[in-house]
Amino acid sequence: MPSFVTSSDGTRIAFDRLGQGQPVVVVGGMFNDRQTTHELAQRLSRRFTVINYERRGRGGSGDTAPYAVEREVEDLGALIAEAGGTVSVYGHSSGAGLALNAAAGGVPITRLVLHEPPFGGDDEESRRAARELAESVRVAIAEDRRADAITAFLTASGIPPEMAAGAAADPRMLALAPTMPYDFEIMGDSQGGTIPQDLVRAIDVPTLVIAGGASPAFFRDTATRIAELLPNGS
Repeated sequence: MPSFVTSSDGTRIAFDRLGQGQPVVVVGGMFNDRQTTHELAQRLSRRFTVINYERRGRGGSGDTAPYAVEREVEDLGALIAEAGGTVSVYGHSSGAGLALNAAAGGVPITRLVLHEPPFGGDDEESRRAARELAESVRVAIAEDRRADAITAFLTASGIPPEMAAGAAADPRMLALAPTMPYDFEIMGDSQGGTIPQDLVRAIDVPTLVIAGGASPAFFRDTATRIAELLPNGS
């Protein structure tokens, strides 16, 4: 059974606590719940106390309308207070975008790992594609066409159509789909989804940006650009 903290707006956030040591909070990305990030949390728990939580609207966590990125930053702040007041944070995908927002906003984070934050290119074609995808997903979720939203996102991400169709029929994916617009909001996709340079430059804690060698090249390009912007990044 998970534990819970209550965020500033009264939303209950579910989390698991694993291991012993300096505290680390794991922040998942789109379609991630505690189950998705459990293996990573287990591995980290060999050296750290790990807070593995479900972002609002997912799994055991509640949700409160209207959505704002600031509410998710407050959720992370409540978890950090629960963990002792200062933590390291590992953010995956759009969870890295959320962690970036939190660190730039002064949340007490001592070290930061950003795993493949999916910011797009600065060119107009990339910005237009991000805006159009964010809007199509927003409309599909508003109309409760969850499978359509999942399919649109996955096919735009380069997933083969048959694999996207299979994912769009998965009960866990369908349950998490209503939070997809939250991730687009965090990444700024309605404004084009480019790297928020002012926010990145505001992060002065030691920050490691990582991208997988088998991932699409844009993840590595984005990681390199972010590391160059960070005052204390690699």
